[in-house]
Amino acid sequence: MFELDLRSRTPIYEQLVDKIKQLIISNVLKPDEQLPAVRVLASQLTINPNTIQKAYRELEHQGYIY
Repeated sequence: MFELDLRSRTPIYEQLVDKIKQLIISNVLKPDEQLPAVRVLASQLTINPNTIQKAYRELEHQGYIY
């Protein structure tokens, strides 16, 4: 679902925010559809759960998720 470029200068959480926004805008993620749990997504992407949480917080602040 998500592919991250670990060599990019863009922080991982910003890459996640951008990818999720793209999925929402392109209607791949439907309204009221639940996002993957923080720990599940962190284990799938092998990144720190705090990074996922930061991305989710940013998306909530921007009004994309609640």
